[in-house]
Amino acid sequence: MEAFITFFESLSSIEKLSWIFICLGFTWVLEFSVPLASLSYKKWKHAGINMVFLFTSILINFLFGLATVGVFAWLATNNFGLLNLVDLNPWVELLLAVMALDLVAQWLAHYLLHRVSWMWKFHLVHHSDTHVDATTGTRHHPGDYLIREIFSLAAIVVFGIPLAFYLFYRIATIFFTYFSHANFRLPLWFDKMLSVVFITPNMHKFHHHQERPWTDSNFGNIFSLWDRAFGTMVYDDPKKVRYGVDVLDDSTAEDIVYQFKVPFDKSIKTDY
Repeated sequence: MEAFITFFESLSSIEKLSWIFICLGFTWVLEFSVPLASLSYKKWKHAGINMVFLFTSILINFLFGLATVGVFAWLATNNFGLLNLVDLNPWVELLLAVMALDLVAQWLAHYLLHRVSWMWKFHLVHHSDTHVDATTGTRHHPGDYLIREIFSLAAIVVFGIPLAFYLFYRIATIFFTYFSHANFRLPLWFDKMLSVVFITPNMHKFHHHQERPWTDSNFGNIFSLWDRAFGTMVYDDPKKVRYGVDVLDDSTAEDIVYQFKVPFDKSIKTDY
């Protein structure tokens, strides 16, 4: 465990950034090799739009990291948080930390982004993508991403999660984000087997369906356990999915200025 902690705590910003593009490159190879659907769109232009959102997320993540250095130090010094109340095998504690972060910073935050009106306006930008592929995983309005970071910080404090565990979680969640959004076809039997524990491409595609109740399902990012436990899991044929959101015109999906203004446009009405 000492080697594990040292490795993740010593990761440089360049190494973390490289991991994003390694995951993206891997999923792009899958998309070109075994596409789920033949989407008629300009892939590089589409990627460029979503990379703008990635840049804003990287900036927020960088600032969040600077702001929380003292938090991790304080937690370690004062042994604060639920994980510090128990004495378990370190690997078990790592698993619990990742599960706690996935539950609070992903499932719960994501659920509220769909249920709270002003949060949904920020999250609309993610769902407005009419050509869902790996790069869609990077498409988050800065307000949406900031909300997720706040929930992440809350989980870190409540559970007393060490820095190395948190960084491992970030590495894992980046992979699953690209993996679940990617437009590639897994054998049905394999996808179903994986979905017993993890969020899979087939599962997450239904989250991007334009119609409810499909949109309000499969909120998890790494584990499917939360959607199973809270009754929000859907599993069906992903080829039934029509991407986008019914309150925005499809033609605005790649209008970057329009997308940044969506949360503040009072003419856009939602059901929440």
